[in-house]
Amino acid sequence: MYIGGLDIGTTGCKLSVYDDLGEFAFNSYREYEVRRQGGTHEIDPSGIFDAVCQVIREACASYELTAIGVTSFGESFVALDERDEILLPAMLYTDPRGEEECRILCDRLGEKRVTEIAGVKPHTMYSLPKMMWIRENLPEVYGQIKRLMLMEDYVVYSLCGVAQIDYSLAARTMAFDIREKCWSAELLAAAEIDESLLSRPVPTGSVAGKMKKALADALGVKNEIVIVSGAHDQVASAVGAGVLAPGEAVDGTGTVECVTPVFDRIPEEEAVYAEGYSVVPYVFDGTYVCYALSFTGGATLKWFRDNFAKRFEGKNVYAELDRQVSEEPTGILVLPHFAGAANPYMDNGSRAAMIGLTIEHTAADLYKALMEGVTYEIMTNIEHLESAGICPDGLYATGGGASSDVWMQIKADILGRPVTALRAKEVGACGTCMLAGVATGIYKDLEEAKKRFVKVRKTYFPRERQYQTYQDYYKAYRRLYDAVRPIVEELRG
Repeated sequence: MYIGGLDIGTTGCKLSVYDDLGEFAFNSYREYEVRRQGGTHEIDPSGIFDAVCQVIREACASYELTAIGVTSFGESFVALDERDEILLPAMLYTDPRGEEECRILCDRLGEKRVTEIAGVKPHTMYSLPKMMWIRENLPEVYGQIKRLMLMEDYVVYSLCGVAQIDYSLAARTMAFDIREKCWSAELLAAAEIDESLLSRPVPTGSVAGKMKKALADALGVKNEIVIVSGAHDQVASAVGAGVLAPGEAVDGTGTVECVTPVFDRIPEEEAVYAEGYSVVPYVFDGTYVCYALSFTGGATLKWFRDNFAKRFEGKNVYAELDRQVSEEPTGILVLPHFAGAANPYMDNGSRAAMIGLTIEHTAADLYKALMEGVTYEIMTNIEHLESAGICPDGLYATGGGASSDVWMQIKADILGRPVTALRAKEVGACGTCMLAGVATGIYKDLEEAKKRFVKVRKTYFPRERQYQTYQDYYKAYRRLYDAVRPIVEELRG
């Protein structure tokens, strides 16, 4: 018996196939184009669904799938008319449109009230201000809209004809009431958006329906496949990492570093939201997650590899560098704001800085210092979240960074808590398979699915001497942003 986890990303989609014992069987991937021109950042939804069809066709040529769970990136939405034709390209979260509309919404309700309902600080990145922008600036198009769907529910709807969206993805619109688990009549009224245009909210991991027969025939699918609404991609990754209980957190190191802790109450502290943390309903009633981001996690090491490690060309660069690093902390402080600063600063104008370099330092030292800097950012976020009662006891590490023994030990030493590296690299797709397996009765619950799917590579524990040394460096690191920021502003003129 096989399950498919369909993961819709901003630049491509993948369908990962697992058997019911949780063993990986197959992966298919297709890219699509993102257009950034004239100040707009857009993606073509039809290109996304074409790619979805291609990966399903490829997987089903060799495997008979019982179910396909769907997970996706957030915020971007598709506008469909009464014939289900796409009316506009989808705006990415980085698209600047919606700034004035976000201000208007806050003027009408107050920023604090919006945050209380939606669990996010109002921002143009979310769907609601961009929906308002279409209504205000493209009224003829808005008048034709029959459905407004984020990528997960658009793909689910296109596959089986059922318009439903899971709670975690709905929370990325800024129109969802995270307490009542429904669309907020108050927010939608203030935004002047008709709730009937939106998909029905359902719990994460809910069955939607069976794949349309005509579509199945066109894709060469010979059996009935159940389609399941999975989750927002970060929630799917937390599930795939087996992070199910309060006190646990997943640390995903890709291009962006994202720590996702689980907790059991909605924080009331205003600082949580002011610092850009968003509160999202999780898979069990009364549980929530938030996302602590660093815009450049693995991207810092890629930058170093591409610019300063040419001598290792043709080899596994990261493995070669890992072999050269010292056991001791470098004494170099790197503020890793190469693409601005995410939580808790939320400062796009911040820039990277390095201090403490001497003529004795080597390329391997600088490489390790970059890993230390990204980890100091994680520690900063953990400290800020702990002040609101969100206290992860340990981290489960995923992504490319989880394969590095060196970086995993650095994280344990700096964070002062165990870090467990997982074997699965595609934890989002893995988590989506787990949700689909539970939804269709293959597993009794997520705990049973976790026993099948989640496989530990190694757990790293903090070493006392290194931990104490890193604590001294971290005290200095906490002052680095405030010290450097005025200089950065001066350089920018």
